[in-house]
Amino acid sequence: METSAGCRLNGSGSGMITLEDLDSFTDDQDLDSACHSHGSGSLEEDTEPMEDEQGRLLHYWQDIGRVHQVDVPTDMAVPIQQLTTNNHSSAAREKVPFTLITRKEKCGEILYEKRHYEKAKWACIPVQEEKYEQSICLGFMKLMRYICEQNSSGSYLGMTIPIVTVVRTEQSRSLLSREVIVAYHLPAQHQDHPPQPNDTDIVIQEWPASIIYTRSFSSVTNEGSILNEINLLVEALDMPQIHMEDSFIVAGYTNPAAPIRSNEIWVLHRP
Repeated sequence: METSAGCRLNGSGSGMITLEDLDSFTDDQDLDSACHSHGSGSLEEDTEPMEDEQGRLLHYWQDIGRVHQVDVPTDMAVPIQQLTTNNHSSAAREKVPFTLITRKEKCGEILYEKRHYEKAKWACIPVQEEKYEQSICLGFMKLMRYICEQNSSGSYLGMTIPIVTVVRTEQSRSLLSREVIVAYHLPAQHQDHPPQPNDTDIVIQEWPASIIYTRSFSSVTNEGSILNEINLLVEALDMPQIHMEDSFIVAGYTNPAAPIRSNEIWVLHRP
């Protein structure tokens, strides 16, 4: 199946490509010190051949994509180059701020954390594809384009982590709903006046201040692992008012192809 953005998956692997897929590349090779504007970011509009650096990065991502059974379209070359040249280390990626309220541990293992998140603006895109992994792929690529100049300011906005995906479970607890929302937290400098997306599928929403229960896990983020981690978090909370048909959030911090992956399941506290 092929999406409108040229993102195709042929299996049920992890399916999500993130900025940190490039970490092993940027750690070993020098990149241009700055990234330059390329208009809308579409190679079809460029009159000059693709730069060598840009081509190398695109091919690298396409190689990663094949591992994840994802086709990365050529019009992703400019966003990929911009994200790479502006994010050489994790310090360059702004973290979504929160205040830790409490933490529950058992035998040295953190079962969950209770956090307070202030109200904030997020760029959100609803996606509904045949598979969960397809939805994540399409949504993330669209957000990448928004971050990389395809916005009303025409500038690179900056990367924040985590990128989150709002999911819902079926009442049987064995399936995820087909529709998900992929969301990007606007950096602090853009919170008051968020640049508007060129893509009308992306909307800017202000999420209210919330109390969130979170559970960290290290594994791929496919449908099976997400359902398992949701169940583990709900069991650890032992709160009858939390229903499995409610919305949950999958927060991704690192590359799903890495040996050690950093993800979280979030659930909203309901008084």
